[in-house]
Amino acid sequence: MDRRTFLAGAASVGSLSLAGCSALRDGNASADTDHDIGMGSAFFRPAELEVSAGETVVWANTGNRRHTVTAYENQIPDEAEYFASGGFESEESAREGWMGDFEGRIEAGQTYEVTFEIPGEYHYFCIPHEPSGMVGKIVVTE
Repeated sequence: MDRRTFLAGAASVGSLSLAGCSALRDGNASADTDHDIGMGSAFFRPAELEVSAGETVVWANTGNRRHTVTAYENQIPDEAEYFASGGFESEESAREGWMGDFEGRIEAGQTYEVTFEIPGEYHYFCIPHEPSGMVGKIVVTE
């Protein structure tokens, strides 16, 4: 392969790579959106968010796959109310609902919100994408 052919191919690959990066950036939470946390193919962005007690956090499915927002029951403050898209009262019931009929799903373009009253750390995940590492954390301060 001659040098010009190699450089032309490398430039094309580089351009496509950069285009992909900007597409990911543009599809996620930013200052001019109506949500705090975006959900992509298998990630929450940002993965960690700090808010003050009494604030509402809005998740938006900015991708095209079904997602959930499901608290790890043993990784939220003891006094805090459990949360999961679909209104489940426990992690077990949220998992069962998803496995039964995809209950609790947040479809592309939909949102889910929670108001956090109790300071502490709230760890959560997406049921179908948990094996891929789709987890997040809300830190609630006084």
